[in-house]
Amino acid sequence: MSGIRGKAAIVGVGISEHGEVPGWSHFELMAQAVERACADAGLKSKDIDGLFCAITPANLPVSMVSEYLGLQPKVLEGTMLGGSSFVNYLSWAALALDAGLCEVALITYGSNARSSKRRPGGDPVPYEAPYAPRLVDGYAMAAARHMHQYGTTREHLAEVAVAARKWAQLNPKAMMRDPLSIEDALKSRMIADPLTLLDCCLITDGAGAIIMTRSDRAKDFPSKPVYVLGAAAEHSHMQIAQMPDMTVTAAARSGPRSFDMAGLTPADMDVAMLYDAFTINTILFLEDLGFCKKGEGGAFVAGGGIAPGGRLAVNTNGGGLSCLHPGMYGIFLIAEAATQLRGTAGDRQITGAKTAVIHGNGGTLSTQVTAVLGTAETL
Repeated sequence: MSGIRGKAAIVGVGISEHGEVPGWSHFELMAQAVERACADAGLKSKDIDGLFCAITPANLPVSMVSEYLGLQPKVLEGTMLGGSSFVNYLSWAALALDAGLCEVALITYGSNARSSKRRPGGDPVPYEAPYAPRLVDGYAMAAARHMHQYGTTREHLAEVAVAARKWAQLNPKAMMRDPLSIEDALKSRMIADPLTLLDCCLITDGAGAIIMTRSDRAKDFPSKPVYVLGAAAEHSHMQIAQMPDMTVTAAARSGPRSFDMAGLTPADMDVAMLYDAFTINTILFLEDLGFCKKGEGGAFVAGGGIAPGGRLAVNTNGGGLSCLHPGMYGIFLIAEAATQLRGTAGDRQITGAKTAVIHGNGGTLSTQVTAVLGTAETL
């Protein structure tokens, strides 16, 4: 055990209105989330002196966000890793706080991807660009390879979508709460074989904000602090054609490093928040993080294994598949994990939850960042 374990804590969480929020810019949504996080922490925006953010489209995101929010941070960080960026910021915020470079760190993101009809872009990929690939195509290739190699079925993928929907039905803020069956998922429109529409995440508006401080100050805030116990980032490729093995992500490296820093194992986790841009993600991450052996992810999720009442509580807010997904989802993994560890998740609350693993994904299974969070009892 070493690194940032127990050095910093989350003391404020804010999520904007989300789903479809017409007439709101991505900055306005983000500002609402920040305002709510500050209220949760009992702070004013002027108290924030560390800013960690990504927002698109923006060439200078940290500068633009600072100006919009009226901040003058001492620490500015906006490294873009895709949707995993915000889990990665947990590490850097914890380090900055522990080093005394700032006192109050804000991690934030906002997007009006749905109402603006603006879809997330990306850097051109030289070897694949001539074929005009869509983001979903790379994930479909990974799913097809996993099915071929391990016997994973479309029914297993559908189990992930159905589990997310069942959690969403317990969350009054989730966008999609209508009943969903395995048959419904299997019959939905094919997008990129073998992934159907219901294997793909939502496109929504929404924003999130997380406020952190040093652990020695955490108990002075009104909300129950949630401590960062471990975090690790890994990269394997940019273009899907360069992925060494389409059935193994870099989570197989970031997961063990994060758990080792935390001094915990997958078996110690009460909840898991896994970046579910597509249903295959959840299966891959369950395997790579060590919740089951490689190739056994389908069996792990079968029969409601990750649904309410299953063997592991996964994406308890409904995830990117049924709750919200405004372009990038990583910050909402942190928010939901913190909500569970505070014991404030309402009908979806996991009784006595003390530990959580969160796992962010960026690009086309390209960047993987794992973090472990815990309550004061885990320090």
